[in-house]
Amino acid sequence: MAKIEHPDVPGLQPSPAYSHTVVATGGRTVFIAGQVALDEQGKLVGACDLAGQARQVMENLGRALAAAGAGFRDVVKITTFVVDYTPDKRAVIGDVRSPYFAGGKPPASTLVGVSALAVPEWLIEIEAIAVVG
Repeated sequence: MAKIEHPDVPGLQPSPAYSHTVVATGGRTVFIAGQVALDEQGKLVGACDLAGQARQVMENLGRALAAAGAGFRDVVKITTFVVDYTPDKRAVIGDVRSPYFAGGKPPASTLVGVSALAVPEWLIEIEAIAVVG
């Protein structure tokens, strides 16, 4: 069984939104490609709506994790790419993302502002790494 630890990091302020360090041992590593706000028919969900797209992205991540026998509790690292990032967008994304990691420690996380994604209508893309026991 995988063991996932979130050690305290002296000298770094703890964050409720992410963990500075995650240590995973004894499991299988699952890499999830960047997910975007497309439904199963390939149609965009939440055009011009960051929260709507973020919700669909998280649902897609959940499906990809489940296909590998994993869940959000197994995620050790996520990277979020946001088009035309401004600080107010972080709260929108956090409000959508937080319930998916409720009840446990959040993963290590990086948020990157980008000028564009592969398709102009996409506002957000999230990739994940999970460790499954």
